[in-house]
Amino acid sequence: MVYGAIEAGGTKFVVAIGKESGEIIKRESYPTTEPAETMKAVIQFFKQYQDELKAIGIGSFGPIDIRKSSPTYGYITQTPKLAWRNYDIVGAMKKEFNVPIGFTTDVNAAALGEVSLGAAAGLSSCIYLTIGTGIGGGAVVSGKILEGFSHPEMGHIMVRRHKLDRFTGSCPSHSDCLEGLAAGGAIEKRWGKKGVELADDEEVWNLEAHYIAQALMNYTLILSPERIVLGGGVMKQRQLFPLIRQKLKALVNNYVQLPDLEEYIVPPKLEDDAGITGCVLLAVDALKSK
Repeated sequence: MVYGAIEAGGTKFVVAIGKESGEIIKRESYPTTEPAETMKAVIQFFKQYQDELKAIGIGSFGPIDIRKSSPTYGYITQTPKLAWRNYDIVGAMKKEFNVPIGFTTDVNAAALGEVSLGAAAGLSSCIYLTIGTGIGGGAVVSGKILEGFSHPEMGHIMVRRHKLDRFTGSCPSHSDCLEGLAAGGAIEKRWGKKGVELADDEEVWNLEAHYIAQALMNYTLILSPERIVLGGGVMKQRQLFPLIRQKLKALVNNYVQLPDLEEYIVPPKLEDDAGITGCVLLAVDALKSK
């Protein structure tokens, strides 16, 4: 008995077969081109395991429709990737595989992976924030993925601009939201270089921590997660962690008693496997709840 996992990213699709424990048995990846091409490769991968496949978990780039009562449930909706706009990814898999399918965002899946087997294992709540080309966040609360009429869009909250920051912001919808000011794309546009080329520039990372710490204060005061896991390409600059902790402490200003910040704000234990592991566990949950 095996479970299928699809981590549908804007750059590549990672597919895997895993065990109920979350262990990955086999995985492959394919470029995210157009639906017909990418999904053909995805479907062919799972056809090899059709007789043993019990459920599939899909964690997708978004926005997506996660409302099961909606006529467009299972769709990737208003994505900037035009070829995938209003694409029924769950329906495409259901046509080929008569198994339960779990569906959420890629960052929600990563949060599930980290709270189950990663940096937040043993806890009942966590936030996973990925800071890369864009910014996205997922949350698990009381052991369940946080969703409402839609899924969280944690990268698009508003933050206070630093008084010396003259960059207009790079988000096409909101200009200077968190993603517009602090995503990897914003770093490159503001400074004229990629983050990896700016590793030794203290000004860059102090400004970055200024925005991320504000976001974490908001998430902390609203959701009180037991742990915040920060992943994505930007957070591979590990010098950011102490800066963010320091600035978060100053912002909260003893209004609430924070946990030990060394343990509260951490990198992902599963690293780049957080999402695909979470998708396996999403498939397990889909079978149990069918």
